[in-house]
Amino acid sequence: MKLFPALFLAAALLGVPAFAQSPGSLPQSQPRQDEVQAQQQRAATQPGNNAPVWRNVQSGAPNYTSVQGRETDVLIQAPARFPGQNRVTTAGEAWREFRNGPVTFIGGWGLVAVIAVILGLYLWKGPVKLHERPTGRLLRRFSAFEMTVHWSAAISFCILALSGLVMLFGKHVLLPLIGYTLFAWLTSLGKNLHNFIAPLFLVSAAVMVVMWLRDNLFRAYDWKWLARIWSFFMHNEHTPSGRFNGGEKAWFWGGVLLLSVIMGWSGLVLLFPNFDQTRAVMQDAWIWHACAAMLYIAAALGHIYMGTIGVEGAYGNMRHGYTDEAWAKEHHKYWYDDVKSGRRSAAGGAVPLGAPHMKEKP
Repeated sequence: MKLFPALFLAAALLGVPAFAQSPGSLPQSQPRQDEVQAQQQRAATQPGNNAPVWRNVQSGAPNYTSVQGRETDVLIQAPARFPGQNRVTTAGEAWREFRNGPVTFIGGWGLVAVIAVILGLYLWKGPVKLHERPTGRLLRRFSAFEMTVHWSAAISFCILALSGLVMLFGKHVLLPLIGYTLFAWLTSLGKNLHNFIAPLFLVSAAVMVVMWLRDNLFRAYDWKWLARIWSFFMHNEHTPSGRFNGGEKAWFWGGVLLLSVIMGWSGLVLLFPNFDQTRAVMQDAWIWHACAAMLYIAAALGHIYMGTIGVEGAYGNMRHGYTDEAWAKEHHKYWYDDVKSGRRSAAGGAVPLGAPHMKEKP
């Protein structure tokens, strides 16, 4: 798990692009003296014919500039080709075509497909319900600190997702509906929210990883839960699990940890260009950022569905921090057994004896 993000960080720090640069497109040396003389002669015999000059500029070869700095002597990036492209063009144009082509098309319709599946599942089967009636006896499932960290990450993630979607798809979806003035204001607001909310999300996600790492280690019964996930949705079949089930653990490792690392690395590269990254590194970081964001949002939609309307009684766990014993027994039996037997305490300690939520419902 540690090697994968480390490779990305090394690529950013060393300036090694992962996508854009193609073999044979490295910057050439300064123009030779005979090329300079040929251009001077052409200016006299063919005024206005600057084709050789522009060929040199578009090759990405460094030239003279009075401003010293990384890539300040390169006016236009060297030719490149992104995955799936059948022609070589300047790297900036290749990135633009890749952004407005595969990333926007596949990412956009992918999100539409996920929403359609979730909506269809809910209309077809409805929420996953309990087999037994609630007992009225509540267990402390999440502490106040855990809920604060979770909601900090969740709310900041939603702001980042919405602002990112506006910036990526807004000109295709919103601009024709709301016009240039309102769209310009909305995208400007979204960009600033994106930039300033991102650190809050990264800190919240990091705390969440440390806080729930132990409870998300995979056990043998988690693989059984994942293998029977279809029965969970189709037949309300509840496979026993620990404090978090197999699906929640997959979300933790794949989303909260892995995708957050990719998003954080690429986002910081984009957010701080003053660290003198090359244009190719910035372009590649954007590709990683956008692709990971599409996967992250798609997975988050499933997580949000499961935690709200998809599973009866799930939302109250994180909203109030308590869960009914019947719910805990059916969905997280191993955790329920451990708490009831005293092998582990519920989050935040034991429920006070005689508290109102301890009374049986009639």
